Amino acid sequence: KRLLSEGDFTLGKKVIDLEILFSKLTGTKYAFGVGSGTDAIFLSLKALDLKPGDEVITSSFTFYATIGAIVTAGLKPVFCDIGEDLNIDPNLIEKKITKKTKVILPVHWAGKVCYMDSIMKTADKYNLNVIEDSCHAIGANYKKKSAGSFGISGCFSFHPLKNINVWGDGGIICTNDKKFANKISLLRNHGLINRNECKIFGYNSRLDTLQAIVAYNLIKKNLKYITNRRIFNSQYLDKKLSKLDQINIPQRKAKNSKTVYHLYQIRVKEQKKLTNYLKKKGVDAKIHYPIPIHKQRAYLNKFKRTYKDLNITDIISKEIISLPVHEFVTKKDLDYMVNMIKNFYKNK
Repeated sequence: KRLLSEGDFTLGKKVIDLEILFSKLTGTKYAFGVGSGTDAIFLSLKALDLKPGDEVITSSFTFYATIGAIVTAGLKPVFCDIGEDLNIDPNLIEKKITKKTKVILPVHWAGKVCYMDSIMKTADKYNLNVIEDSCHAIGANYKKKSAGSFGISGCFSFHPLKNINVWGDGGIICTNDKKFANKISLLRNHGLINRNECKIFGYNSRLDTLQAIVAYNLIKKNLKYITNRRIFNSQYLDKKLSKLDQINIPQRKAKNSKTVYHLYQIRVKEQKKLTNYLKKKGVDAKIHYPIPIHKQRAYLNKFKRTYKDLNITDIISKEIISLPVHEFVTKKDLDYMVNMIKNFYKNK
């Protein structure tokens, strides 16, 4: 109501309040609210002044937006296989590096932070920038360091399906690099220094003040509760479902890490049949995602490259399903899901 009376809709004071709060949350010096998580990745790449065709090493096991941001920035995605934890395998990255490689872009899939110490070591060895797709990972950490604080940029999403969600699209970029921060500040707002001076040509990707108000209040009041409920619900399902022979629980734990479970995923037998069965029983089961990016028409038509070394990615896409573990799921709901999965396999 106050926002409506003040009319402070674009880059208002509450956006600045959120940016300060988010910097403290992630332990970074700077944060900039932008239009979406996709924009956060896109603008981070553009801020590096890369050449068309420069290569970005990343995972094919991700939402299309990660790769879309790379491609629309004029760059070429190069895919590295994932490990049993569903994140990019740090031991395979070095083999993918060429003279054109400029960025490693790890995806903290489902809210589990990648093995960033190993990734940063490789990046430093080859003088590469690291941009973290942290869109699933608000509140997650690795060795007591926040997701999004390892590389030159951490990219987060406030999409309505994320753990911290707003009333539409929204995102935020974190960084510790002052020069990079100054570039992001320009790029998100047409390249304007002030109302009348344009330093560079930029983009219109400003987080609306309304969305900043929603995100600020959710983080301030509910982040701890939301995160703890997701962790509890996920660990409860792990304990119950690990007893079933048809279920394979992905590698969850890493030493000194905190996973926030934007998605709760398990590997199953008869993926599509089980998913359809659960839906008929009222369980919001989904497959994230049945066709990995390197097999999507958009990628194949543009780059005309096939991959034969993404073995785990290809296997996972045929086995993975997601179950709801958000903060509104009750213990009764969890037991119901477990029983429905048991019934499915029992009747086979």
